[in-house]
Amino acid sequence: MKYKNISIIGVPMDLGQKRRGVDMGPSAMRYAGLIEELEELGFSVRDYGDISINRSINRNTKIENLENLHEVIHASEELQKVVEEIQEEDSFPLILGGDHSISIGSIAGMSKRHQNLGVIWYDAHVDLNTEKTSPSGNIHGMPLAVNLGIGHPMLTNIAGYAPKIKPENIIIIGARSIDAGERELIKEQGIKVYTMHEIDRLGMTTVMQETIDYFSERTDGVHLSLDLDGIDPLDAPGVGTPVLGGITYRESHLALEMLAESQLITSAEFVEVNPILDHKNQTADVAVALITSLVGKKLL
Repeated sequence: MKYKNISIIGVPMDLGQKRRGVDMGPSAMRYAGLIEELEELGFSVRDYGDISINRSINRNTKIENLENLHEVIHASEELQKVVEEIQEEDSFPLILGGDHSISIGSIAGMSKRHQNLGVIWYDAHVDLNTEKTSPSGNIHGMPLAVNLGIGHPMLTNIAGYAPKIKPENIIIIGARSIDAGERELIKEQGIKVYTMHEIDRLGMTTVMQETIDYFSERTDGVHLSLDLDGIDPLDAPGVGTPVLGGITYRESHLALEMLAESQLITSAEFVEVNPILDHKNQTADVAVALITSLVGKKLL
């Protein structure tokens, strides 16, 4: 990786969905030896600690079919500021979730410094719902739409501008659970998606090489947003919305090793680790192993 410094930010957000425990994800990944592993690889690591989360006395306060809207906005704005600060220090932002709603803040912070930011969305879900299409009102199912400028204006206008990314600068990898409204938006916006069908048919090497080639030609930075439920629950059981038939542990390592070699990635987030649903911190261990592959760890 072209960066020598890595800055870690934890976002213990569990308000973008209803299952408790994902707020402990950042601690679980730290406990799994993340900082020690990165330092052993020769990086200078600064841990910014955790973003504060405003928690309402009344849980799950819904506004216009959006659960905990104001709390998610507050955390997103705080994260956006920290991500901008890290970039000014020429350090690599590594964000630990928390549920996937945190990408509203992380991408807002990254796109301020990149005019043509690419996003790799590594996830079982496409997270393209809005308050109008979401069956649940959970904001963790909406962040990709929000970053496209689609959805409630209080979310889309975080950091004072929208959209944060262009539809042609998104590649979704690993999708296998897509709602009807999301399917329509994918077609309407022309978003590139490698579902599990394409991964099975083409192989992960081809999928990643096509992704790398595509972004190399058109972006000035690439953000990796990796939801641990993109990986098969046999390998990563500690997630809130597991979907069978996912990407394997080994395929995920290959994908991130190829991204490391490409030197395209300028920031990353690893989200939806839920220790309460996990087995002996297995999913946090997987996350740490994948992070080290992303930053260049090799067997030889």
